[in-house]
Amino acid sequence: MTVRRALVTGAGGFVGQWLCRALLDAGWDITGTTLGAAPPPGVLTATELAQIEWRGIDLRPGVDRRTLSGLLERARPDAIFHLAAIAFVPAAGSDPMDTLNCNVSASVHLLEAVGLQRLAGVLDPTLLIVGSAEQYGQHEGPEPLTEQAALLPRTFYAATKCAQEAFALAAARSGGVKVVATRSFNHSGRGQSAAFLLPSLVRRAVAARAQPDQPVPVGNVEPVRDFLHVDDVISAYISLVEGGRVGEVYNVCSGDGVTVGALAAEVLARAGVTGPLVVEESLCRAVDIPFLVGDNSKLRADTGWTPSRSRAAIIDDLLNAAS
Repeated sequence: MTVRRALVTGAGGFVGQWLCRALLDAGWDITGTTLGAAPPPGVLTATELAQIEWRGIDLRPGVDRRTLSGLLERARPDAIFHLAAIAFVPAAGSDPMDTLNCNVSASVHLLEAVGLQRLAGVLDPTLLIVGSAEQYGQHEGPEPLTEQAALLPRTFYAATKCAQEAFALAAARSGGVKVVATRSFNHSGRGQSAAFLLPSLVRRAVAARAQPDQPVPVGNVEPVRDFLHVDDVISAYISLVEGGRVGEVYNVCSGDGVTVGALAAEVLARAGVTGPLVVEESLCRAVDIPFLVGDNSKLRADTGWTPSRSRAAIIDDLLNAAS
């Protein structure tokens, strides 16, 4: 079997490490980019880290075009998984220009470099551009959102992801770059920062075990969200590179909505904590989309992908990692 080669940008991040592990298990050769050094052992073992060729590179404005060309010529990827981005919505809003550079300009640089390599007949990789369910903005439930739903971004983060997608699809239409784009809904698992919802809830639940009947703080409890285990997200990304249609956008989601309040109650129950949930204003976001649940029919039909991990499995993995 011919060994396939992957370039993973943002490979040192939460999703990037899970992706690299899955690609290694499947026999891929991997070049992973980071802004600095390779990550320490965690999601990836020391042995797995050593099997990846790590390259420190900043894709934001200021990068020399030759640097990107050299990266592509060295890695010679059959597939590029573009994960490098500012992914935390509040952080994105605190510095919009940096978010624009990280989430849009960096993607445009990469698209341009791939397009030039393609025109020169050197490389023609499939390029997975990872977007976000936040692009949809506010829609009324309870029907899950399809890819045809209007994009109504409500945050700087969502706006940059809409722009990234627009540039990527334009590169596919005008330059023939083999782009496949995602709008990825909430996902979690071991290794995700405690700044995100589920790890934050798990951290509070673990802390509450010392006083299991005490109130546990939570933010907005009414928003409805759609969660996947990061392992299922990675499976979807690989499936899309292998079988997704070029120039198309796919929801990566479970299709199963849960309120934040019900999710928090699940976390407490699985952690063995009996204290009540109490809404704390400091944990509430000023801009919180009421309903974000996706329809994954297109992803299933085109690739045969199906999720295999339950929401309970996500919570248990996080609890085991935190204990």
